[in-house]
Amino acid sequence: MAEAHTGVARQRGTQPWPTPRRIATFSVHTSPLHQPGTGDAGGMNVYIVEVSRRLAEAGVEVEIFTRATSSDLPPVVEMAPGVHVRHVISGPFEGLAKEELPSQLCAFTTGVLRVEAARPPGYYDLVHSHYWLSGQVGWLAKERWGVPLVHTAHTLAKVKNARLAEGDRPEPKARVIGEEQVIAEADRLVANTAVEARDLIARYEADPARVEVVEPGVDLDRFRPPSSGLAGEARIAARRRLGLPEQGAIIAFVGRIQPLKAPDVLLHAIAELRARDPRIAATTTLVIAGGPSGSGLDRPTALIELAARLGVGDAVRFLPPQTGDDLPALYRAADLVAVPSHNESFGLVALEAQACGTPVVAAAVGGLVTAVRDGVSGVLIDGHDPADWARVLAGLLAAPRRRTELAHGAVVHARAFSWARTASGLLAVYRGAVAEHRAQLASELADGAQVVPLAAC
Repeated sequence: MAEAHTGVARQRGTQPWPTPRRIATFSVHTSPLHQPGTGDAGGMNVYIVEVSRRLAEAGVEVEIFTRATSSDLPPVVEMAPGVHVRHVISGPFEGLAKEELPSQLCAFTTGVLRVEAARPPGYYDLVHSHYWLSGQVGWLAKERWGVPLVHTAHTLAKVKNARLAEGDRPEPKARVIGEEQVIAEADRLVANTAVEARDLIARYEADPARVEVVEPGVDLDRFRPPSSGLAGEARIAARRRLGLPEQGAIIAFVGRIQPLKAPDVLLHAIAELRARDPRIAATTTLVIAGGPSGSGLDRPTALIELAARLGVGDAVRFLPPQTGDDLPALYRAADLVAVPSHNESFGLVALEAQACGTPVVAAAVGGLVTAVRDGVSGVLIDGHDPADWARVLAGLLAAPRRRTELAHGAVVHARAFSWARTASGLLAVYRGAVAEHRAQLASELADGAQVVPLAAC
């Protein structure tokens, strides 16, 4: 009788499937329905949305579990055909910071397990968790449902703490331990780049046989370059659309406003540029598009105050997170897009900008060394010295022919990435995880392995 409450029993009699029919995706701390660029919403949100849509187009149903953050939210939302977002009530709807969410993991897990318990046995073929909080839930669901767990970290505490921005808060020990647990238990670990794969193995002792590299992509239909020969006209039209100066150079920063993303480096670089080359500085505007996030919430006006102290407030325009067609318009409006982050697991902003034909200047860290092809689609800078950034930016702004070469290289480089390619890579990972898991299950059942019931949390 006890077997009826275990994942092993749920899988008895199910037929092997070459591709999972249905997966449960966990995104505890941020919903794919949230607008990227503020709060905790960022590249991970974009990743989950785009991948889920492509998986559904390939015939795999996706159910995304996320925490309910408002009493007005319906229990289930159809995000796209074959993709549903389920809001799980766990803790107060509002006013709960990401750092407080570990206390609500048991409530969230219980909500998830109740949904599955109301389904036919073997309803989900696989769990894919995103970020360590979701991994904790996925770890228990994997055991309870008798299915494999695929985990994508997106960011790693040990990496972040090793490259901490000045004045930023280190990730707590509880997160480090939580990541270690999930990494040890997951059937497959999906790394965005080879750099992240090495970090998983070297810093977390992940089993190399369980680590797979699947690079994120870009929506090449939404983010595309201007028509041939019309780059200048497109740039002016985009600037008019966003109310930006039609003349002069524009350097754009797109992302959440927090120390990790290092937008302050660009403010110092603009101040340095004024001292180095007043002529270029006089006609250059820095656009910062995004909202406060993480430790940046402690002082949401810090960047505005810094610009005033540096005397560059007149050269900086602050915009909210851009939605719809305004985001690709911002990329096309810019002469350069700057990504000075202290660390990035990949750097979707860099890829989106390049797909629009805009060269990227980025820090040579993490996934950015993959997202940007140094000297071909943009320029990578070692370190965060404002003098180095001012020198590179000034050199490119003074060399329109070089920027044109990089713009062409940016488009070619971005075309090598697509969300369809990412989804195809994930499907291969899923198939491998399911095949291995069912082979192991069959072996255990053949050996008469004892089944131990599991608690809900």
